[in-house]
Amino acid sequence: MSPKSTCICKHISPLQTKTRFIILMHPKEYKKEKNGTGHMTKLQLENSEIIVGVDFTNNKRVNAILANENNSPFLLYPGKDNFNLSVNKSSEVQSFIGQKPHLFILDGTWPCARKMLKLSRNLQTLKRVSFDNEIKSRFIIKQQPEPLCLSTIESVYTVLNLLKARGIEHCDTTDFLMPFEKMIDHQLEYLRNPNNKNYCSTANNSLVAKNIYKTTERNTIFETAH
Repeated sequence: MSPKSTCICKHISPLQTKTRFIILMHPKEYKKEKNGTGHMTKLQLENSEIIVGVDFTNNKRVNAILANENNSPFLLYPGKDNFNLSVNKSSEVQSFIGQKPHLFILDGTWPCARKMLKLSRNLQTLKRVSFDNEIKSRFIIKQQPEPLCLSTIESVYTVLNLLKARGIEHCDTTDFLMPFEKMIDHQLEYLRNPNNKNYCSTANNSLVAKNIYKTTERNTIFETAH
């Protein structure tokens, strides 16, 4: 059990959003109860849910969302033919997003996310959105494939700010990353403490090299991985 000093509960401030965020979480991420950024993202968003699985082709909840004609579902995933939230004008974004936007997010390592999309035929037909990322992830305790790859909570934070700039969302995102930042701070403090068994004498050097910028009801639907 983690000490109370590392608890991020006091830093959780759930936002109400027009967009519903559906976090499709790989089972490996689901097990990271203490520090998974997907779990953290769910806690920060009132209008959100977590669905756990690998292949969502026959997932009842996912298909129910897709079958609802009132919903405007789309998938946050990089690609050259995506609708880019960073470059399109407000009127174009508003037209694309629709009145009841539902954003699907793949929560897992990049290899896991690619596998989830490859297996999930119903997700492959969704309209995709992306953004031009200009910041380095603060998730410096986890190795990312590229410096500009973001964690789930950082990606949602970026999307929310882009939607705010286009007049779609109106929530205050000032403290949205606070739980995430506090988690990073606690883990770095732990690594730098010589009295801890996982003390890392090179922690400070590695941070310089990586360029630092760099409970509540969970509403989770679990699907057994195949």
